[in-house]
Amino acid sequence: MIATTLTLLLTSAACGSDDGPGAGAPVPGVTDSEIVVGTHMPLTGPASAGYSKIAPATKAYFDYVNANGGVHGRKITYKIMDDGYNPATTQQVVRQLVLQDKVFAILNGLGTPTHTGVLDFLHTNRVPDLFVASGSRSWDQPDRYPNTFGFNPDYTVEGKILANHVKTTLPGRKVCFLGQDDDFGRDALAGVEKVLGADGVTDRQTYVTSNTNVAPQIGAFKAAGCEVVILATVPGFTALSVGTAARLDFRPQWVVSNVGADHPTLARQLGDAAGLLEGMVGLNYLPMQNDADDPWIQLFTKVNTEHNGGAEFDGNTVYGMAVGYLFVQVLQAAGKDLTRESLVEAVRKGGYQGPGVAPLRFSATDHSGYGGGRLSRVEGGEQRYFGPTYETDESDGPVNEYTTPPVPPPANGVPSA
Repeated sequence: MIATTLTLLLTSAACGSDDGPGAGAPVPGVTDSEIVVGTHMPLTGPASAGYSKIAPATKAYFDYVNANGGVHGRKITYKIMDDGYNPATTQQVVRQLVLQDKVFAILNGLGTPTHTGVLDFLHTNRVPDLFVASGSRSWDQPDRYPNTFGFNPDYTVEGKILANHVKTTLPGRKVCFLGQDDDFGRDALAGVEKVLGADGVTDRQTYVTSNTNVAPQIGAFKAAGCEVVILATVPGFTALSVGTAARLDFRPQWVVSNVGADHPTLARQLGDAAGLLEGMVGLNYLPMQNDADDPWIQLFTKVNTEHNGGAEFDGNTVYGMAVGYLFVQVLQAAGKDLTRESLVEAVRKGGYQGPGVAPLRFSATDHSGYGGGRLSRVEGGEQRYFGPTYETDESDGPVNEYTTPPVPPPANGVPSA
């Protein structure tokens, strides 16, 4: 009995706790020389178009940081798991990352329906859940999920900004809405209706990613006489919607969520029909991938060449590296004595600036991420920003101009402590 008790005590001491008060307790995923973090991404499946490039770009930025000395002497290892945008698979791979691979944190797990299913598991296991790749308002629940933080502007904020553009520049037009049948679509529609009113949307349709036939939805829009269609769609379904509308001889003004508005990704999907994207209005909050004069694009292009095999450079590449940069900022702020608690506290402190054109809103009471964005338009086959940057809230606040310019990157491209 004594021997058994001693064995249990020794085993408990060896395992330690997450980052509890015990002196010297080991922290999962952290050694003197390494920090191991993980993610779930749709490397395959219905959301893989474009999105499969995000995690490799983040890893490339980490490799760049590692080549420049790492963070407080530690190098970052990024474990990327393919979930195929399937919520059941997401639960399997996240459990593996946490329970078997013992990652320090989950970073930028992608998708509203996928990540929603692992929120409670990550909370129960006290795993930092940082910069979720989705604009669902579910990530901004500090009381319920104190270790979860968003990154994208939330979909209601984005819906308000897109609808504000429609209201001010396309008054009197019949507006219709197509959204994914989950929080992505519902939250975006809520934002649209806050600006246009429920009566300001002529028809509302939804899609599910398991059904690639959107002809019924697009046909309904044509029958309703829609002149403007707002899309809350992943890239594959943006391309499907535009292509299907062309086959039905329906040419509305497309106004598209940042989630599905990356022009290079859509152009690859549409191939010879890429010209159908001309005039598309989108929203973004990071430097435009084709702005060669932007210092962040210059940095990320260098990283892409040196550490990402010179992969085709688009908005997903910029997104992945921007996430990596922010995570390194937070690691620097968390200090050399790294724990899960110190990491989360570093995010809560906020004050981070980087490549984004809109404000980051992290605080003890706000876990939402970016708070606005800037409109873009496709003209002559190029996607460019136009007009000011806007910010707003997810409630009934106004849509205001945001005038603070983004800061340039540090000279060596690595944030300092």
